[in-house]
Amino acid sequence: MTDRPSGKPDYTSLALPPPPADRPYVLVNMVMSADGRAVFEDSEQGLGSAIDQRLMRELRANADVVLNGAETFRVSGSSPRLGDPALEELRRARGKAPLPIGAVLTGSGQLDTARLFFTATDFEGVVFVLETTPAAQREALERTGRKVVELPPQETIRALLRYLRLVMGCEVLLVEGGPTLNGQFFAHRAVDEYFVTVGPVIVGGTDRPTPVRTPRPFDRRSAPRLHLLSAVPNPETGEVYCRYRVTYPD
Repeated sequence: MTDRPSGKPDYTSLALPPPPADRPYVLVNMVMSADGRAVFEDSEQGLGSAIDQRLMRELRANADVVLNGAETFRVSGSSPRLGDPALEELRRARGKAPLPIGAVLTGSGQLDTARLFFTATDFEGVVFVLETTPAAQREALERTGRKVVELPPQETIRALLRYLRLVMGCEVLLVEGGPTLNGQFFAHRAVDEYFVTVGPVIVGGTDRPTPVRTPRPFDRRSAPRLHLLSAVPNPETGEVYCRYRVTYPD
């Protein structure tokens, strides 16, 4: 690998424990402003530097599947690409495909099939829809050639995780948002590690989401607990790169 800039952690080869029997080991990765906002002018663009983008790709190198929610897909697109042949070679050396599988979860099925996720041929992709997704939308997604998997509208996240682990053999899942999808995973107590880059900007406002959005807030007894594994400040970018292990109250 190339020399690493000062103030940058190395996420290329994370020491991760084995996954549970019924789901993958789940990582969530996000970027936020110093006041805790995950959106800046309607997308995450401008919150993180090129170093943050590099770390995102290094995290992908550890994953079997990279998952986005539908809203993130619509705003920013979705791709598991690594952007570095050295990272692809690292995966090959581990006996993996050069790129992780890309995945999107959608309830409505209303996704732009002209986006790169559907047109690219260098990575596998799967779209998770609901049993209630309109048939016309599901069929349009199937015509792209991407695999389409139906999930129950109840316990969707649990069913998705079981499918990934038991059918697709996924051991490490990387969730890249958005906030609502992250919230669903935390609510199901299914996040094992949380990575967040804190950017040196204040967004303000009252309507910008945080990295984790749930219908109701956790209370003191149910809130997930974060245990700091590393926090690396970067004086050049003003960012702090944090890695947490997540636990849940009994």
